[in-house]
Amino acid sequence: MKKLTELMVLAIMLLAFGYIGAAHAEIIPPYGPGQQIGYPAVVLCEKLTLRKEPSASSKAVQTLYCGDTPIVVDADIPDGIKKENGFVYCTLGDSEDSPCGWINADYIVINPAWYVTETKTAVYAWNDTAAPKVALVDANTRFPILKEEGNWYVVGLRGAAGWIHH
Repeated sequence: MKKLTELMVLAIMLLAFGYIGAAHAEIIPPYGPGQQIGYPAVVLCEKLTLRKEPSASSKAVQTLYCGDTPIVVDADIPDGIKKENGFVYCTLGDSEDSPCGWINADYIVINPAWYVTETKTAVYAWNDTAAPKVALVDANTRFPILKEEGNWYVVGLRGAAGWIHH
């Protein structure tokens, strides 16, 4: 009886550790060349202005918000992004009448991979599970991946960044 109890405890522990160590997310890779017109980007700051010309003093066309996904039109990812005064040319849709203009490239990430949670997931202040949690997000929450470091992803989090263990 004692041996059966020990085996059951061992089996439960193995299942528990296997469950804890498994990644509970889907990683959506960036687009490859030729899959679309331009490359999707995601706005990382609270507000970002789409401008008529590549200048901070140029007339505003539209305001974008954190999480919005403009399409960077004048880009070739293998060769680099074509910038003018730090701005990239974007469109806000794929129809001819979609708003177009220039946005500051410092406040977007172009063609990111995406982290999509499958369960409630903790987001930490830095890459340590003992670090303060900055968020506990629900399943099916999608974040742009800004960087991968070991078993951690740095993700864009509502205008900031956080660390997710995978």
